[in-house]
Amino acid sequence: MISLTDRGAEKVRDFLATQEAVASTAGLRVGVRGGGCSGFQYALAFDEEREDDNVFKDKGIRLLVDKASLPYVNGSVIDFVDGLQGAGFKVENPNVVAACGCGMSFRVAETEEASAV
Repeated sequence: MISLTDRGAEKVRDFLATQEAVASTAGLRVGVRGGGCSGFQYALAFDEEREDDNVFKDKGIRLLVDKASLPYVNGSVIDFVDGLQGAGFKVENPNVVAACGCGMSFRVAETEEASAV
């Protein structure tokens, strides 16, 4: 399950309201890709639902997660923060065991165990 904070949901709603996306299939795509100094980076984008997506609904927002990304982001909470380093979505992920200093990349337990072998 993936969820949103109230602030995160508000920002997604604001953005989707400005798009011509079909509300029944559009949502926030939450995924991961390889990269960064810790192994993985988040990939967040507004997108249409794809055939193999896992779809979670929270606060009226559709959260789209591809099957490969789900083990890495399951249980995460998406927030929107506005601070000195800029504004954007922030992922609170219970699967993370290490992150880089800038917070842009992360490592999960599965990759931690694999690197210890």
